[in-house]
Amino acid sequence: MGRSIIEVRLEDISCPLGCKKEDEVVLTGHDLLHDLSGEFTIVKCISCGLMRTNPRPTPDTIGYYYPEDYGPYLGTQVRQAKHKGLTNIKKLIKPFVKSVINFKTTSLPPLKQGRMLEIGCASGAFLHHMAFQGWQVEGIEFSEKAAHAATKLGYRVHAGPLETAPQPDEPFDLIVGWMVLEHLHDPVGCLKKLREWAKQDAWLVLSVPNAASQSFRFFKSRWYDLHLPNHLYHFTPHTMELVLEASGWELVKVQHQRVLNNMIASTGYVLRDKGYAKLGQKLINLPVWAGRLSYILYPLAWLLSVFGQTGRMTIWARIK
Repeated sequence: MGRSIIEVRLEDISCPLGCKKEDEVVLTGHDLLHDLSGEFTIVKCISCGLMRTNPRPTPDTIGYYYPEDYGPYLGTQVRQAKHKGLTNIKKLIKPFVKSVINFKTTSLPPLKQGRMLEIGCASGAFLHHMAFQGWQVEGIEFSEKAAHAATKLGYRVHAGPLETAPQPDEPFDLIVGWMVLEHLHDPVGCLKKLREWAKQDAWLVLSVPNAASQSFRFFKSRWYDLHLPNHLYHFTPHTMELVLEASGWELVKVQHQRVLNNMIASTGYVLRDKGYAKLGQKLINLPVWAGRLSYILYPLAWLLSVFGQTGRMTIWARIK
């Protein structure tokens, strides 16, 4: 079961939008990814609808739920291609594939190269990708080990939470965060900080799970992107807009991602609980090996995305 829950302290917090503390309980669950100790409750603010994990681990003890084998740290490691010929073939095919298939997972607005900050950059794969596109990149990463991996690639990365990151030397043209806002203890305060670091015409691009999807209602505590207690907030398009507005940003666009990893992994949790451990675990591990399968399932994912039902969204925002 891992380390003792005694190492973790919990805190009770109110809605970050300043609403009167009137909440309703949505569900209760526990850590399914690593099977670590603790039971956690998701509540919904009656006034604005924003859902949050409450009570939750404090900022200085939540590291218990981020072990060194935490998936995003391993999944963002930059690996060198072993077969040069195969890499060249991919370079020829990739533009064609990208013109036909767009998963919307890291979709960016059209803009010229400039300065980019990635919050929650993990081991640096996206920093590496953007640097090769001509961007000057910097990152912020909670995990010291993952931040070190990104630093070894030659990139400037602050190891620690966004709250402790120093003022940048120059403002940024683009700030991105892939599946990170839901991990932050103070999303409004952090977004305000990022606003101060951005140029007036900068873009903010974030991806988050979509708790307004039917899959959240269907799978409930077995919803893969619930990810308790690491996910401290559970956004819908509406509450995402409210949080951005309170932080000095204006929502420009919501794009529903065209991937089914969330649904398939959630099904894995259900199968595992019903005694189909091996099959369930294979589905849970989908994000690790989903490459080709994502292309096969793309037509279905595209259709579900039209109705906002893939469970994940990417948003674009600008300074108000």
